[in-house]
Amino acid sequence: MKAIGKYALLLIGAVVFAYPFLWMIAGSLKPEMEIKTLGLWSRDFSLKSYEQIFTRIPIARAFLNSLIVSGAATATVIVFGSMVGYALARLRFVGRGLLFAVILFTMVIPFQITLIPQYILMVKLGITDTYLALIAPTMMSALSIVLFRQFFLSIPNAFIDAARIDGCSETRILFRVIWPLARPTIMVVAILTFMTSWNEVLWPLIVVRERTLMTMPQLVTIFVIGGEAEALLGLQLAAATLLALPVIVAYSFFQRYFIESMSHTGIRG
Repeated sequence: MKAIGKYALLLIGAVVFAYPFLWMIAGSLKPEMEIKTLGLWSRDFSLKSYEQIFTRIPIARAFLNSLIVSGAATATVIVFGSMVGYALARLRFVGRGLLFAVILFTMVIPFQITLIPQYILMVKLGITDTYLALIAPTMMSALSIVLFRQFFLSIPNAFIDAARIDGCSETRILFRVIWPLARPTIMVVAILTFMTSWNEVLWPLIVVRERTLMTMPQLVTIFVIGGEAEALLGLQLAAATLLALPVIVAYSFFQRYFIESMSHTGIRG
């Protein structure tokens, strides 16, 4: 009976959390007059809202832009974050503890504080309205450095010492010996970075004005707030669904790595 009650409670919680998303998908398929009802079913489901989205705004181009920006940000964060994390965990140099403390301190600084200096830097470099302006501020992540460092501290010294005896450089040790062992951490950093970059709206709104370079969240925001949706709720829900689906699909495939990674990257030492 205890197990039945536990699973019933979990089922109710799952329904409560999933219902808004299910309602959003159902609303994007319903006629405009039926969207305001709380029910999910309709006899007149159609893809008209999605058809109008693709004809009114370049959503496919925006999807490609978001994929390029998020993919580049994810790749650079994994490479640079693992390099810095390995240095902080396994290399001995003066100021290592101070450097790690500074990295931790940057995690509590709100992004809005550095927004104006970053924008001025992009203007002086002349890279506004380019992919580089979207990718450059996200190429390094303090959280990824912390996660990689904590995982690398848990690796036995024997692996690294054996690689050094065989003549491997520190770079080769990282990418050929440590990376295969760090797959759970790499996956969780990749998911967190991809989700953060994919959902970013404020920074693209500031540095990109060319419609062909706009990311998906930026274009959807302008579409809804700028009046292009003409207050049609079906179009807004369809745009929101297209925006949310890639992240949900990615998380659904790789969510098991979160638990596995967190069990190896507990904050210690």
